[in-house]
Amino acid sequence: MIQIFGTLKNFDVKTAQRWFSERRIPVQFVDLKEKEMSRGEFDSVVDAIAREAGSRADAIDQMTDKKSKDYASIAYLDDSDKADKLFENQLKLMKQPICRNGKDKATVGLAQKTWEEWK
Repeated sequence: MIQIFGTLKNFDVKTAQRWFSERRIPVQFVDLKEKEMSRGEFDSVVDAIAREAGSRADAIDQMTDKKSKDYASIAYLDDSDKADKLFENQLKLMKQPICRNGKDKATVGLAQKTWEEWK
Protein backbone atom coordinates (compact mmCIF):
# COMPACT_ATOMS: atom_id res chain seq x y z
CA MET A 1 0.00 0.00 0.00
CA ILE A 2 1.28 3.43 -0.92
CA GLN A 3 1.32 6.03 1.83
CA ILE A 4 1.29 9.79 1.33
CA PHE A 5 2.57 11.86 4.25
CA GLY A 6 1.69 15.55 4.22
CA THR A 7 -0.98 18.09 5.07
CA LEU A 8 -4.29 18.73 3.34
CA LYS A 9 -3.44 22.39 2.69
CA ASN A 10 -0.29 21.58 0.72
CA PHE A 11 -0.79 21.95 -3.04
CA ASP A 12 1.78 19.26 -3.94
CA VAL A 13 0.10 16.80 -1.57
CA LYS A 14 -3.23 17.42 -3.31
CA THR A 15 -1.53 16.92 -6.68
CA ALA A 16 -0.06 13.60 -5.53
CA GLN A 17 -3.42 12.41 -4.19
CA ARG A 18 -5.09 13.33 -7.47
CA TRP A 19 -2.34 11.58 -9.51
CA PHE A 20 -2.85 8.27 -7.67
CA SER A 21 -6.64 8.66 -7.64
CA GLU A 22 -6.80 9.21 -11.41
CA ARG A 23 -4.94 5.92 -11.89
CA ARG A 24 -7.16 4.13 -9.36
CA ILE A 25 -4.16 3.32 -7.19
CA PRO A 26 -5.22 2.99 -3.54
CA VAL A 27 -3.28 5.13 -1.09
CA GLN A 28 -3.29 5.75 2.63
CA PHE A 29 -3.06 9.44 3.46
CA VAL A 30 -1.31 10.35 6.72
CA ASP A 31 -1.99 13.93 7.81
CA LEU A 32 1.16 15.15 9.56
CA LYS A 33 -0.96 17.61 11.57
CA GLU A 34 -2.72 14.67 13.21
CA LYS A 35 -0.03 11.98 13.30
CA GLU A 36 3.62 12.42 12.43
CA MET A 37 5.83 9.57 11.21
CA SER A 38 7.09 7.16 13.82
CA ARG A 39 10.86 6.84 14.19
CA GLY A 40 10.74 3.55 12.27
CA GLU A 41 8.72 5.05 9.40
CA PHE A 42 11.01 8.08 9.28
CA ASP A 43 14.16 5.94 9.20
CA SER A 44 12.79 3.65 6.48
CA VAL A 45 11.88 6.68 4.33
CA VAL A 46 15.35 8.20 4.84
CA ASP A 47 17.00 4.87 3.97
CA ALA A 48 14.87 4.44 0.84
CA ILE A 49 15.66 7.96 -0.37
CA ALA A 50 19.34 7.49 0.54
CA ARG A 51 19.54 4.52 -1.84
CA GLU A 52 18.76 6.90 -4.72
CA ALA A 53 20.49 10.00 -3.31
CA GLY A 54 23.73 8.28 -2.36
CA SER A 55 23.84 8.89 1.39
CA ARG A 56 21.66 9.53 4.44
CA ALA A 57 22.96 13.11 4.56
CA ASP A 58 21.83 13.68 0.96
CA ALA A 59 18.45 12.10 1.75
CA ILE A 60 17.94 14.38 4.76
CA ASP A 61 18.93 17.34 2.58
CA GLN A 62 16.34 16.35 -0.06
CA MET A 63 13.65 15.92 2.60
CA THR A 64 14.29 19.34 4.17
CA ASP A 65 12.09 22.21 3.00
CA LYS A 66 14.59 24.99 2.39
CA LYS A 67 11.75 27.49 1.89
CA SER A 68 10.42 26.91 5.39
CA LYS A 69 10.61 29.87 7.74
CA ASP A 70 12.15 27.45 10.28
CA TYR A 71 14.93 26.31 7.90
CA ALA A 72 17.55 28.40 9.74
CA SER A 73 17.13 26.13 12.77
CA ILE A 74 18.50 23.16 10.78
CA ALA A 75 20.69 24.74 8.09
CA TYR A 76 23.97 24.81 9.99
CA LEU A 77 23.65 21.64 12.06
CA ASP A 78 25.83 18.56 11.74
CA ASP A 79 24.41 15.84 9.47
CA SER A 80 23.47 13.57 12.41
CA ASP A 81 21.79 16.45 14.23
CA LYS A 82 19.87 17.42 11.08
CA ALA A 83 18.15 14.01 10.98
CA ASP A 84 17.04 14.34 14.61
CA LYS A 85 15.87 17.94 14.13
CA LEU A 86 13.92 16.97 10.98
CA PHE A 87 12.29 14.04 12.80
CA GLU A 88 11.31 16.27 15.73
CA ASN A 89 9.88 19.01 13.47
CA GLN A 90 8.32 17.08 10.59
CA LEU A 91 5.44 19.47 10.10
CA LYS A 92 7.59 22.60 9.96
CA LEU A 93 10.74 21.36 8.21
CA MET A 94 9.85 18.46 5.93
CA LYS A 95 9.20 18.89 2.24
CA GLN A 96 5.83 17.45 1.16
CA PRO A 97 4.55 15.08 -0.01
CA ILE A 98 6.56 12.12 1.19
CA CYS A 99 5.27 9.07 -0.68
CA ARG A 100 6.24 5.61 0.47
CA ASN A 101 5.70 2.28 -1.23
CA GLY A 102 6.53 -0.45 1.25
CA LYS A 103 9.69 -0.15 3.29
CA ASP A 104 12.18 0.13 0.46
CA LYS A 105 10.75 2.80 -1.89
CA ALA A 106 10.05 6.45 -1.14
CA THR A 107 9.98 9.85 -2.84
CA VAL A 108 10.03 13.47 -1.74
CA GLY A 109 7.93 16.05 -3.54
CA LEU A 110 6.23 15.34 -6.84
CA ALA A 111 7.84 12.35 -8.54
CA GLN A 112 5.38 11.08 -11.11
CA LYS A 113 8.07 9.27 -13.16
CA THR A 114 9.03 7.20 -10.14
CA TRP A 115 5.40 6.60 -9.20
CA GLU A 116 4.77 5.23 -12.72
CA GLU A 117 7.20 2.41 -11.87
CA TRP A 118 5.26 1.60 -8.68
CA LYS A 119 2.09 0.52 -10.50
